[in-house]
Parts: sequence; structure tokens; C-alpha cells
Amino acid sequence: MSLYDPASLNIVLYGAWFLKISPNNRMLDRTLGPLFRMRIGEPQTGVQTAVQAEPASLVRMETEPEDRIERLELFELHSAVLPEPETRCVCVYLPECYESEPERHFPVFYLHDGQNLIDGRTSYIPGRTWRVGETADRMIAEGLVEPVILVGVANTGLRRMAEYTPTKDFRMGGGDGKLYGRLLVEELKPHIDHEFRTLRGAVHTGLGGSSLGGLISLYLGLGHPETFGQLAVMSPSIWWDHRSLLQFVKQARPRPETKIWLDIGTGEGMRHVRDTELLERLLIQQGWRPGEDLQTLIVPDAVHDEDAWAARFDQVLRFLFPAR
Repeated sequence: MSLYDPASLNIVLYGAWFLKISPNNRMLDRTLGPLFRMRIGEPQTGVQTAVQAEPASLVRMETEPEDRIERLELFELHSAVLPEPETRCVCVYLPECYESEPERHFPVFYLHDGQNLIDGRTSYIPGRTWRVGETADRMIAEGLVEPVILVGVANTGLRRMAEYTPTKDFRMGGGDGKLYGRLLVEELKPHIDHEFRTLRGAVHTGLGGSSLGGLISLYLGLGHPETFGQLAVMSPSIWWDHRSLLQFVKQARPRPETKIWLDIGTGEGMRHVRDTELLERLLIQQGWRPGEDLQTLIVPDAVHDEDAWAARFDQVLRFLFPAR
């Protein structure tokens, strides 16, 4: 089973739970945990336009004391741009000094697949997350990373592929990435800037993800350089739509003043390693400078999963948000 091929994994709705079914019909996971109480609609093949769209809103979620994680705040985002599902969960992890330094403002790092970042009860594979909170805490305490607010945007299950892809693939569909970008730029970021003490310039704002999340991070980052100045492009699905992302990179002129982290593991397959190396060469041709505003890491034997991304997230933070 290819970890890069969404067709190799069936996702079905069963009551209020997502059931992830492998090709041999073995149930892999139930993902909709107690902290992610969303109402999920029917499978979507395209964007649904509401007759009377409600404006975007970000509402704080109430959780039981035993469910809470220190300095992790949960919200429900309703999008007018992508109104299906009705809400999606957004988690915000604050640095330890956020409360102790009330006059200070902080950079923000937006990350896709939010349910896989911090809380093992909501992750794709129970108990296995990116460990972004504990990694950021450690790196900040060691004086290696600037204190940063981490914002995780949960994927919406059945619509993940559509929202995380910039173009429509003839065989697999997708292509709602521009709308997802509008959700982040026009709806979520203004609410986060209003709710928290943020540094709002592009140089202080990052966007990152893995797999299709890496694909859409590069696409949206180059398309919105006025908003996102730091990009984490991890294990990117460059293969999507016959590598159409590469053509988009070629057209990124003038070159955005964007800092890019790019990585891949050799255990993900040599075809994907070669794609990543091709993307690196193209970025260099476009003017990015290795070691300055472009850092590429090829990790021996690393595979396509949360543990692998967690293992190098410290390096991502150190490159994109170094201590000042």
C-alpha cells in the first residue's frame, strides 16, 4: 500500500465516527475523538455553496477539565468560504511565556492536519502525534527558538484531499486549495490576530504541513507571500496532478522573499526523493539560496508518518523561527 496514494485507503462514515479502512477491510482507526465534536456532512465532490452563507466565526470550545492540555486552547471555525463541514476544529498552543509577558507579541506558525499535532486522543493513529507542543517548549527553553504560537487546523476527513490540492487531478479530483487558502488568509488569520497577541507581518507568520499538507503549504506560501513568509514543506506530495506544482514554482516571479524548509525521507520511496531533489533544484534556479532562505533535508530511512515528522520538527522550528 502506497502511503502517497489516497486511493489505497478508504474512509467511510459510521455514525459520528470516521472509520479508516485499509484495502483488506481491516479497521485502522476511529479518529473523531471527544475533543473534536464536529458535525460531518455527506461525501463532497465539489464545493457546496450555501443559499444564505453565514459569516465566518471562531468560537471557543468548552472541554471537560480532565480533557484539557495545559496552554492548549480549542476553537470551532465556521467558514463562509468552505462551509462544509459546518465547523472544523482549530487548536492553539501558546508558549509558556505568553501569560508571564503580557506586553509581548509572538510569531505564529499555522499547521495543517491539526488533530495529529499534539493530542494523541485525536490523532490519525492513536497516541502518535508530531509532538509539536513539547518540542517547541524544549527548543524555547534551550534558547534555540523564538517563542511561537502554534495553530493547528484540523483536516475535514472526506474533504482533506480536495482542500489540500491546488489543482484538479483528472483521476482523483481535488483542486479546492485556493479556497482553503482564502479560509486561512481571510477568515482564520484575522480571528487569531484578534484573539491573541500576534506579530502580524509575513516574516513572523509560518505555514506548514506534510504530504498533501506540504504540497498546499508551498502553493499557498508562494501565492500569498504577503501573509506567509516561513514555509515548512515536509514530505510533499509533488506527484499530485503530474507534478503541476513545479510549473507553479517556475511562474513565481518576482521571487517571493519566503524562507522554505524542504524535506523527505528515503524510506518514503526513491521516486519521491527524486521529486524533492527536483523541486530543490528548481527553487535554487528561481533564486532561493541553500542554507540561507532554503534548507533541504533528506533523512535516511525516514518513512511517511507522524513519528518521522516529529523527529525533525525541532530542526524545522530552528530554521524558520530561530532565537533572536
